[in-house]
Amino acid sequence: MNEIASAGQLRASLLRWALVTVPAIEFLGLASGYLANSGYGNRWFAMLDKPAITPPGAVFAIVWPILYLLIALALAIILHARGARGRGLAITLFLVQLLCNFAWSPLFFGAHEATLAFYLILVILALAVVTTVLFARIRAVAAWLMLPYLLWLAFASTLAFAIDQRNPDAETLVAPAVRTQI
Repeated sequence: MNEIASAGQLRASLLRWALVTVPAIEFLGLASGYLANSGYGNRWFAMLDKPAITPPGAVFAIVWPILYLLIALALAIILHARGARGRGLAITLFLVQLLCNFAWSPLFFGAHEATLAFYLILVILALAVVTTVLFARIRAVAAWLMLPYLLWLAFASTLAFAIDQRNPDAETLVAPAVRTQI
């Protein structure tokens, strides 16, 4: 059987990849944030001196699922591009930057390592830029889907730097105990 796949078969194959990548990346991103107690409900984070550019918590809750959707679709497109030159390296770098992304919340919100989290986000940004360039060589649309993620990472890097600079003692801060009134 040496037939070329029909357009419908190719779309179905891409859809199957997306049905795996989107829920997996969304779930792992949600789990990473949840397990690290990330966000404004984190008492340690509430104690930090944050710059004026810090968005409200709802922005993060809206932006990250959208970004995870876009990068998951980009990955599905690259996974679908069987036989494309550089595909293996592009997928590997994507997965490395994604694992670093998932490690960021536990490092920052869980371990209270603001400085290390700043350096990690720079690594994530650099890996994501290289991944995007590799994606562009395979499928331009995959690179375009990565662009909002890159922009957000650049903003998040700026925010992480500002928080680190304003809170040189962030690693030693101890969140107050929950108070109960009887």
